[in-house]
Amino acid sequence: MTHTLILGGVRSGKSRLAERLAIESQMPVTYIATATAQDDEMQKRIAIHREQRPDNWQLIEEPLRLANALSKVATNHCILLDCLTLWLTNLLVTDDLSLFTQEHDALLTVLPTLNNRILIVSNETNMGVTPMGELSRRYCDEAGRLHQELAQHCDQVVLMVAGLPHLLKGKSL
Repeated sequence: MTHTLILGGVRSGKSRLAERLAIESQMPVTYIATATAQDDEMQKRIAIHREQRPDNWQLIEEPLRLANALSKVATNHCILLDCLTLWLTNLLVTDDLSLFTQEHDALLTVLPTLNNRILIVSNETNMGVTPMGELSRRYCDEAGRLHQELAQHCDQVVLMVAGLPHLLKGKSL
Protein backbone atom coordinates (compact mmCIF):
# COMPACT_ATOMS: atom_id res chain seq x y z
CA MET A 1 0.00 0.00 0.00
CA THR A 2 1.14 3.54 -0.70
CA HIS A 3 2.54 5.70 2.08
CA THR A 4 2.45 9.44 1.35
CA LEU A 5 4.10 12.29 3.24
CA ILE A 6 2.38 15.63 2.62
CA LEU A 7 4.47 18.63 3.66
CA GLY A 8 3.74 22.34 3.48
CA GLY A 9 3.35 25.54 5.42
CA VAL A 10 0.39 26.60 7.53
CA ARG A 11 -2.79 26.83 5.43
CA SER A 12 -1.01 25.49 2.34
CA GLY A 13 -3.73 22.90 1.60
CA LYS A 14 -2.04 19.87 3.19
CA SER A 15 -5.05 18.60 5.10
CA ARG A 16 -7.43 19.28 2.23
CA LEU A 17 -5.24 17.22 -0.13
CA ALA A 18 -4.94 14.39 2.40
CA GLU A 19 -8.71 14.34 2.93
CA ARG A 20 -9.32 14.23 -0.82
CA LEU A 21 -6.84 11.36 -1.26
CA ALA A 22 -8.44 9.49 1.64
CA ILE A 23 -11.88 9.77 0.03
CA GLU A 24 -10.48 8.75 -3.37
CA SER A 25 -8.91 5.63 -1.82
CA GLN A 26 -12.46 4.21 -1.46
CA MET A 27 -11.24 2.44 1.67
CA PRO A 28 -12.54 2.77 5.21
CA VAL A 29 -10.74 5.79 6.69
CA THR A 30 -9.23 6.11 10.14
CA TYR A 31 -8.24 9.66 11.02
CA ILE A 32 -5.53 9.99 13.66
CA ALA A 33 -5.50 13.46 15.20
CA THR A 34 -2.53 14.59 17.28
CA ALA A 35 -3.68 18.11 18.22
CA THR A 36 -4.51 19.09 21.76
CA ALA A 37 -6.93 21.90 22.52
CA GLN A 38 -4.75 24.03 24.79
CA ASP A 39 -6.37 27.39 23.93
CA ASP A 40 -9.48 28.89 22.32
CA GLU A 41 -7.88 29.32 18.89
CA MET A 42 -6.75 25.68 18.76
CA GLN A 43 -10.20 24.55 19.93
CA LYS A 44 -11.68 26.42 16.95
CA ARG A 45 -9.18 24.84 14.53
CA ILE A 46 -10.02 21.37 15.83
CA ALA A 47 -13.76 22.08 15.55
CA ILE A 48 -13.35 23.15 11.90
CA HIS A 49 -11.44 19.94 11.10
CA ARG A 50 -14.15 17.87 12.81
CA GLU A 51 -16.90 19.58 10.80
CA GLN A 52 -15.07 18.99 7.51
CA ARG A 53 -14.48 15.26 8.06
CA PRO A 54 -17.03 12.74 6.79
CA ASP A 55 -19.14 11.21 9.57
CA ASN A 56 -18.23 7.65 8.60
CA TRP A 57 -14.51 8.13 9.29
CA GLN A 58 -13.19 6.56 12.46
CA LEU A 59 -11.33 8.95 14.74
CA ILE A 60 -8.40 8.27 17.04
CA GLU A 61 -7.16 11.21 19.08
CA GLU A 62 -3.59 10.50 20.17
CA PRO A 63 -1.16 13.30 21.03
CA LEU A 64 1.85 11.14 22.04
CA ARG A 65 1.71 7.37 21.44
CA LEU A 66 1.44 7.48 17.67
CA ALA A 67 3.02 4.10 16.86
CA ASN A 68 0.60 2.41 19.23
CA ALA A 69 -2.38 4.17 17.64
CA LEU A 70 -1.22 3.25 14.13
CA SER A 71 -0.77 -0.40 15.04
CA LYS A 72 -4.40 -0.60 16.26
CA VAL A 73 -5.89 0.36 12.87
CA ALA A 74 -7.30 -2.54 10.86
CA THR A 75 -5.43 -3.70 7.79
CA ASN A 76 -6.60 -2.30 4.45
CA HIS A 77 -7.81 0.97 5.95
CA CYS A 78 -6.69 4.34 4.75
CA ILE A 79 -5.00 6.11 7.65
CA LEU A 80 -4.91 9.89 7.61
CA LEU A 81 -2.46 11.16 10.23
CA ASP A 82 -2.80 14.90 10.91
CA CYS A 83 -0.45 16.40 12.09
CA LEU A 84 3.03 14.99 12.58
CA THR A 85 4.56 18.30 13.66
CA LEU A 86 1.90 18.78 16.34
CA TRP A 87 2.83 15.29 17.60
CA LEU A 88 6.48 16.34 17.58
CA THR A 89 5.64 19.47 19.58
CA ASN A 90 3.66 17.41 22.10
CA LEU A 91 6.67 15.14 22.63
CA LEU A 92 9.18 17.96 22.92
CA VAL A 93 7.25 19.73 25.69
CA THR A 94 6.67 16.68 27.92
CA ASP A 95 8.56 16.30 31.17
CA ASP A 96 9.81 12.84 30.12
CA LEU A 97 13.01 13.50 28.16
CA SER A 98 13.25 9.89 26.93
CA LEU A 99 9.72 9.87 25.49
CA PHE A 100 10.74 11.68 22.29
CA THR A 101 13.37 9.09 21.36
CA GLN A 102 11.15 6.19 22.37
CA GLU A 103 8.15 7.37 20.32
CA HIS A 104 10.24 8.56 17.35
CA ASP A 105 11.91 5.14 17.09
CA ALA A 106 8.60 3.32 17.55
CA LEU A 107 7.02 5.33 14.72
CA LEU A 108 9.85 4.56 12.31
CA THR A 109 9.68 0.88 13.29
CA VAL A 110 5.92 0.43 12.91
CA LEU A 111 5.33 2.34 9.64
CA PRO A 112 6.99 -0.20 7.29
CA THR A 113 4.97 -3.02 8.87
CA LEU A 114 1.56 -1.49 8.13
CA ASN A 115 -0.46 -2.76 5.19
CA ASN A 116 -2.49 0.42 4.90
CA ARG A 117 -2.79 3.44 2.63
CA ILE A 118 -1.15 6.05 4.87
CA LEU A 119 -1.35 9.82 4.43
CA ILE A 120 0.93 11.75 6.79
CA VAL A 121 0.40 15.50 7.09
CA SER A 122 3.24 17.61 8.48
CA ASN A 123 4.33 21.24 8.51
CA GLU A 124 7.50 22.09 6.63
CA THR A 125 9.15 24.55 9.00
CA ASN A 126 12.70 24.73 7.69
CA MET A 127 12.45 27.20 4.83
CA GLY A 128 13.22 30.38 6.71
CA VAL A 129 15.40 31.94 9.33
CA THR A 130 16.87 29.78 12.08
CA PRO A 131 14.64 30.59 15.07
CA MET A 132 15.80 32.07 18.33
CA GLY A 133 15.48 29.90 21.39
CA GLU A 134 16.75 26.41 22.11
CA LEU A 135 13.35 24.68 21.99
CA SER A 136 12.41 26.35 18.68
CA ARG A 137 15.71 25.33 17.10
CA ARG A 138 15.39 21.77 18.39
CA TYR A 139 11.84 21.59 17.02
CA CYS A 140 13.02 22.66 13.55
CA ASP A 141 16.00 20.31 13.67
CA GLU A 142 13.89 17.33 14.77
CA ALA A 143 11.16 18.09 12.22
CA GLY A 144 13.75 18.28 9.45
CA ARG A 145 15.37 14.99 10.47
CA LEU A 146 12.00 13.27 10.84
CA HIS A 147 10.84 14.47 7.42
CA GLN A 148 14.04 13.16 5.84
CA GLU A 149 13.62 9.77 7.53
CA LEU A 150 9.96 9.51 6.51
CA ALA A 151 10.69 10.64 2.95
CA GLN A 152 13.03 7.67 2.60
CA HIS A 153 10.30 5.32 3.81
CA CYS A 154 7.36 6.83 1.91
CA ASP A 155 6.43 5.98 -1.68
CA GLN A 156 5.22 9.53 -2.32
CA VAL A 157 6.29 12.90 -0.94
CA VAL A 158 4.28 16.00 -1.79
CA LEU A 159 5.04 19.63 -0.99
CA MET A 160 1.95 21.84 -0.86
CA VAL A 161 2.38 25.52 -1.79
CA ALA A 162 -0.61 27.88 -2.15
CA GLY A 163 -2.97 24.93 -2.45
CA LEU A 164 -0.93 23.37 -5.25
CA PRO A 165 0.69 19.97 -4.86
CA HIS A 166 4.31 19.59 -5.97
CA LEU A 167 5.30 15.94 -6.24
CA LEU A 168 8.80 15.46 -4.84
CA LYS A 169 8.87 11.66 -4.92
CA GLY A 170 6.74 8.94 -6.45
CA LYS A 171 4.12 8.62 -9.11
CA SER A 172 1.45 11.23 -9.83
CA LEU A 173 -1.32 11.79 -7.30
